[in-house]
Amino acid sequence: MRPWILAETNYFQVRDCEYQVAVLPMGATEPHNLHLPYGTDSFEAEAIASRACEAAWQRGAKVVMLPVIPYGTETNQAKCRLSMNVNPSTLGLMIRDLTDSLAGHGINRLLILNSHGGNDFKPLLRELMNQTPVHLFLCDWFRSISGDAQKSFFAEPGDHAGEVETALALAYFDHLVLKNADGSLNADEGRTAATRFDAVNKGWISITRPWHLLTTNTGAGNPFQATAEKGKRLMEVIVERLSGFLVELAGAELDDRFPF
Repeated sequence: MRPWILAETNYFQVRDCEYQVAVLPMGATEPHNLHLPYGTDSFEAEAIASRACEAAWQRGAKVVMLPVIPYGTETNQAKCRLSMNVNPSTLGLMIRDLTDSLAGHGINRLLILNSHGGNDFKPLLRELMNQTPVHLFLCDWFRSISGDAQKSFFAEPGDHAGEVETALALAYFDHLVLKNADGSLNADEGRTAATRFDAVNKGWISITRPWHLLTTNTGAGNPFQATAEKGKRLMEVIVERLSGFLVELAGAELDDRFPF
């Protein structure tokens, strides 16, 4: 039993524990090239959140990891078989309800740990900031908190089911990675198609990308240089940084100037 994981702990532990910070991992259910499981985002979120919460707990922070939400926004993967979509407005209502529950139990600090690129929670944070006593924070772990490490550890990090995600899968849920008889990945190279607009291809203009046209088998990024060791090195960086923030957040005074 790990007392920092709500799904594993019990009322005997919880009833007298003054939790300071909650962590809500957000995953998704969608295909990841041919070789990674549909639950990849959720498995990554659980692996990162549980380790970061453990490290923070060991340093005295009373943190609690809520159960992973295994669904995300999949409108761009609507034509990819069994991508399970939950619209942004629905996810927002779910998070609002969970935030209300936390407030009712006296937990006024929440970190949303997002593991799915199709989720965009920043507008929700803006909407809720004056509607709840809970202070919300957001970490898209695959972006800024790990961006420099990805450039250091990976030849081609990839956007979806590429080297980064495959490395984490090999390190933490290898039994779910599809391989050939020789042990190589049963995957394609994750090539993506360019649009007909130069400004979009250069990143000057943004669109919601229809994944069935962008990719061949839903992968965006070459996974073949991934190793479990690279995944473990990336995890160490993320956990160190994230747990450090959780410790700071747990110890911070909630005054009129918070978080400044």
